[in-house]
Amino acid sequence: MTQLSERLRSYITRVAGLVDGYIYARVHGEPEELYNAALHLIRAGGKRLRPVIVVATTEALGEEAEKALPFAAAVELVHNFTLVHDDIMDRDDFRRGVPTVHKLWGEPLAITAGDLLYAKAFEALTDARDKGVPAERVAKAVRVLAQASSIVAEGQAMDMMFEEEEYVDVEDYLKMIYKKTGALFEASAVLGGLVATSDENILSSLASYGKSLGIAFQIRDDILGIAGEESELGKPIYSDIREGKKTLPILYALSKLEGDAREKLEKVLGNRDAGREELEEAAKLIKEAGGIEYAEELARRYVEQALAALKVLPENEYREMLEELARFAVSRTR
Repeated sequence: MTQLSERLRSYITRVAGLVDGYIYARVHGEPEELYNAALHLIRAGGKRLRPVIVVATTEALGEEAEKALPFAAAVELVHNFTLVHDDIMDRDDFRRGVPTVHKLWGEPLAITAGDLLYAKAFEALTDARDKGVPAERVAKAVRVLAQASSIVAEGQAMDMMFEEEEYVDVEDYLKMIYKKTGALFEASAVLGGLVATSDENILSSLASYGKSLGIAFQIRDDILGIAGEESELGKPIYSDIREGKKTLPILYALSKLEGDAREKLEKVLGNRDAGREELEEAAKLIKEAGGIEYAEELARRYVEQALAALKVLPENEYREMLEELARFAVSRTR
């Protein structure tokens, strides 16, 4: 992982190891092929930012990392469930540098593997009782993650519907990416808080941190989908253009381009048969229109909101790492 301090890199590695171990110990069964499909993307790696947020928030509030593992595993399982299904919907062949689940096992088993991950997430949540988290907080955590999952589904539906709409405004776009991405980051921060406290003021501020971080993270994802390096991303670049996604750089470019330039971009947007050269030309038009700079500035503003929300936490190394994570969201290259 690039652009992170050695301390945070080491912390992410430690938390990822704990969470992965927790998941592998609980996600197993028959038929073996189903479980191999379900664990495929988890075994392929990933940033593990959501479980890191859960554990760092818990530790910032003075509780042990071990106590947070059921909640951290749950958010990672839900996240991977959404990835398996997203890849089917977007017809993507690669993620994290490996073939997607449906490419290896077919769509029917991939859908079932995603469903399994979702079920296992809620099973993991209830394990928190055994770690000493009070029952009423575990019950609230179940509600928080279920609501976040519903919101993610709404965001995914909005994203797909936007592809068919001629005009989408920035406000609708921001609502969509909050739902699609921000909601699970928001839930991660709140779940980390619930391990340690039921203080509504703290939980509300943590929700604001996660929400703002998640929106900034998704804007950065949209930027990388147009201006990133395919070798670093581990998935195809320009797929947003090919799928006709209404991402922030694309929306901004459409609002600025006129005449032939706009026509050229519109011709490629949503054209699944577009060749590499056409996609590169469309990306160039988006960059020249200022779409990347506009998106970067808005992402930075959301990071500032995330940092302000963290002032509710005690000043310690875990809060500092949450602050660094927020800054990393807008500077990452993959």
